[in-house]
Amino acid sequence: MDGGRVPGEVASRRQAEEAGCGARAAEVPDGESRLTRTQKSALSLFLKGIIIGFSIAAPVGPIGVLCIRRTLADGRAAGLVSGLGAATADAVYGAIAGFGLTFVSGLLIGHQAWLRLAGGVFLVYLGVRTFSATSASEGPSRTGAGLLRAYASTFLLTLTNPMTILSFAAIFAGLGLANAAGGYTTAGGYGVAGSYTTAGALVAGVFLGSAAWWLILSGSAGAVRSKVGPPGMRWINRLSGCIIAAFGLAAFISLIR
Repeated sequence: MDGGRVPGEVASRRQAEEAGCGARAAEVPDGESRLTRTQKSALSLFLKGIIIGFSIAAPVGPIGVLCIRRTLADGRAAGLVSGLGAATADAVYGAIAGFGLTFVSGLLIGHQAWLRLAGGVFLVYLGVRTFSATSASEGPSRTGAGLLRAYASTFLLTLTNPMTILSFAAIFAGLGLANAAGGYTTAGGYGVAGSYTTAGALVAGVFLGSAAWWLILSGSAGAVRSKVGPPGMRWINRLSGCIIAAFGLAAFISLIR
């Protein structure tokens, strides 16, 4: 009788092990499918981020004027790093909106008047300095320190407009990206890890899209740089200086309203 029980127990044990292996095997495709969905979502948001970044950077403003003027005066590198400073600031604001950092966005928007004032003063200063420039090329602007100053100036100047956060938030919501961007709830329902992955992909796309615009703009301006002589450069300095200063005055007027 005892000998008859052993085969039955062994068979039951084998059936249980096979059932367990089958259950574990069934879990693997589900996990892989879940990871694949996250990757596809991240890729989709990355591509959408490129379009968003390009669209936000494209409208001509004081940064665009600075980029063109610096390209004509100091070369493509100066114009490109100026644009990359703005692209970095766009990515920062896109991250604040994408990750749902409401405390940071509320703090910046709450102090937007002071930030606009600082930006207006800086724009007027840059406008006057550009207007009074006489040379077509400034040697120090081509050095590493000069390029770093060009980058920092446009980065800080773009940061003085915290309403950019609201622009990103509105675009994300309009495209149905508020959930997928991560900060508001989860990323496509995949939890925190998926949220960070998709939000990071979105922000990276915003930066690359913005950088692509500045690369195109600086490259286009650089293509005609050799055709601009000293007399033409003086007029470009005066015109761009007036435009930049006008944007600064517009910032002051917006504070009065």
